[in-house]
Amino acid sequence: MPVDPPPPAGGARARLELQAIRALLDAQRRRVTRYAERYGAPAPAAVVPPAAQAVATSPPSGQEVLEALPVAALLLAPEFDEDGEVREVVLLARNATARAYAASRFPDEAMPPWTGPVPLFERVPSLAATAIPHMLAEAHRQGVPQQSDAVEWLVNTRTGPVRFSAEVRIAPCGDHFLLTWEPGGRLSMAGAAQQLVRTCWAEWNLADDCIQPSRGFRKVLGLADNAPVPTLSDLAAATTPDCLPTLYQALYDVLLRKRVTQCELRLRGSERVFRMVAEPVRIVPGGLVWALRAVLIDVTTDRRRREAAQRAERDARIEHERAEAVAEVAGVLRDAVLPHFQDELDGYGLEAAAAYRPEAPGAGVGGDWYKARGLPDGRLLLALGDARGHGLAAVTLMAKLRYALAGLAYTSEPVEKLTQWLNEVACAEGRESTATAIIARYHPERTLLRWTCAGHPRPVLLRDGRAGQLPAPSGGPGLTLGVLPGTSYNATETTLETGDIVLMYSDGLTERRPADPEKDTLRFLDAAEHCFREAAPGTGHAGLQDYVERLVARLNGPHRTDDATLLALRRR
Repeated sequence: MPVDPPPPAGGARARLELQAIRALLDAQRRRVTRYAERYGAPAPAAVVPPAAQAVATSPPSGQEVLEALPVAALLLAPEFDEDGEVREVVLLARNATARAYAASRFPDEAMPPWTGPVPLFERVPSLAATAIPHMLAEAHRQGVPQQSDAVEWLVNTRTGPVRFSAEVRIAPCGDHFLLTWEPGGRLSMAGAAQQLVRTCWAEWNLADDCIQPSRGFRKVLGLADNAPVPTLSDLAAATTPDCLPTLYQALYDVLLRKRVTQCELRLRGSERVFRMVAEPVRIVPGGLVWALRAVLIDVTTDRRRREAAQRAERDARIEHERAEAVAEVAGVLRDAVLPHFQDELDGYGLEAAAAYRPEAPGAGVGGDWYKARGLPDGRLLLALGDARGHGLAAVTLMAKLRYALAGLAYTSEPVEKLTQWLNEVACAEGRESTATAIIARYHPERTLLRWTCAGHPRPVLLRDGRAGQLPAPSGGPGLTLGVLPGTSYNATETTLETGDIVLMYSDGLTERRPADPEKDTLRFLDAAEHCFREAAPGTGHAGLQDYVERLVARLNGPHRTDDATLLALRRR
């Protein structure tokens, strides 16, 4: 493994950690060496009896050598042309392992019976298209064994094709060639499996730095195919400084405490993160640790997902805390500006009740507002509005409009003038500061309600249990507040009889997606009459409040997408 330069200046702690790891490995190497010197002295050379030296033996036959091999083997006699290419290959013999393997793969009578030497490509034609002819030619040309990790071929049998996959080795054997194979491509499958799960393993001998790595060790660690396998010291040198303390602790636990342990490693110059699970390999049970065996698992993807999830959780928590803070501020502001009716309007011959439902249950934040305030001239200012948007910005706009209206009302100007001035206030706040509203003044001496509409649903009059929307001012409802400066508004008048109930509401109470204003209005009228028939509003503020709560509950539902407010006024 290419080892990066030592940590830059300022990494004194990392250099000390690396020195401690190397000292730990050197100390264990010395222990193993001393053990070997003490208990591993070579045994004296064996003395061969004279009688045994005089015994003459005859060499084994070729078939006997074949049968002694622990792997499937074929003895081949190839013929080569002038260019050294294979012209023909004769299968001379096979051993018991090869016969047993063929019997396990082929059903009875699936292949012609063996009758002696036979052309190999005639018996198994698909072998001619594999790497075997080239391996034979190279073994003949170079005189050294050839090996291929994955040779695959098909054999057509009477019962259908049979697929073979094997690791094949061809070696010169006198004038012949010996072909051996191990079925299944186990080494190839092991390497592929390591790549699939990003896992490799190795065993480090502590005495002589001999390393036995798995087949996919280099690829999993991102090393070149011809790169040397890193020693434990090399591995420590390639580890990022923040991981050196945990690596030292893991080595200490394995070498001295003789425990199975694990740690995480980050390699310098790479984004990869590995989990190393290591165990001691002892000379004798309970004895000295002479080697370390470890599995390294690439957990980079899992770590990235976990870190992304932690970041998302942290961001969500911050956003939740921010939303809670905004909701708390908005809730305090709303409580400060929205009136809570009891008997405040008795002097005007009216009773009032109101209900507010935020868009999200428990949020307590929105732009709906209402107001009822006595004026110096003995009349009563009444209003209900809906500021655009949600959250603190909507509540702030709502409060500005509400307090502005309260101040303007002291001028004793008619409601159409108040509405015009309030529109100028909204326009001055900016392009996004729009709101709808019903602005009214009640004249108790004439039981007259005089009101304007700025883009808002018109009030509903409930008389003798029948609900109807009040007629619009001449020219129709006016523009929404904050849309166009200089807009004028018209007012209309409604005379109230004893027991009449005027209902002002925001569109969030009735509006559903897709929006249909006519259906929304009919839904409200039907609900108002239904709740009246179900139980007529009782006397006093409590009776009217009960009616309001029942009406809101009937209209409220899971499909509501906005704040909902209802203000009810009843002439006593």
